Amino acid sequence: MAIGLLLWPAVVLAEPGDSIGVNVDQAKLVKLPTRVATIVVGNPLIADVTLQNGGIVVVTGKSYGATNFIAMDRSGEILVDRLIQVEGPTDQLVTVYRGVDREPYSCMPICQRRVTLGDGDSYFKSVMDQAGSLSSQAGGSAATASKPN
Repeated sequence: MAIGLLLWPAVVLAEPGDSIGVNVDQAKLVKLPTRVATIVVGNPLIADVTLQNGGIVVVTGKSYGATNFIAMDRSGEILVDRLIQVEGPTDQLVTVYRGVDREPYSCMPICQRRVTLGDGDSYFKSVMDQAGSLSSQAGGSAATASKPN
């Protein structure tokens, strides 16, 4: 029983009437009936729901707000219809305002830039450009390292 209590937070059971809370840019595992064959998301700009083996779905928060998802079996019978509530980040944020532009920093334990919905355009573009450049550099290095001599 002690092990079950320790593992409880890892998978949320989707009970009738329950809403599923998830934070932006985070994922949560939800256990559904194993016969689920189709998932429909009300607004995929707010949350993404991906079906895994064994009736597990991954709910990922993409934007602030609420939407729902419906899970159906192969015959089209609705097995689950749940609300998904997506909220802001939970890390320790410091927000710097420059006029109407916003620049958030995640301070866990050292403050570093964090891209969040609603950021100022120039800040958002700057951080995303840096992240894209770093990603392509890492991808290029990995591709170069894997080429035979």
